Amino acid sequence: MTQHTPALRPVCPHCDGHPSVAVTVGGRDRSGLLRTITAYCPACHGTGTQLKRVRYVTAGR
Repeated sequence: MTQHTPALRPVCPHCDGHPSVAVTVGGRDRSGLLRTITAYCPACHGTGTQLKRVRYVTAGR
């Protein structure tokens, strides 16, 4: 019987696991290549995964 492999970490909901993209800024350089910059997902900082949030509970007052 085949078994499904669970995801190791939850995928970032903002970028759907594609944390960085190359964006053309227009024009070409002297060698003829497109000028690009790399933009990273601001939510996961380019990791593509969602960090687990830890909640702390204060007991009593």
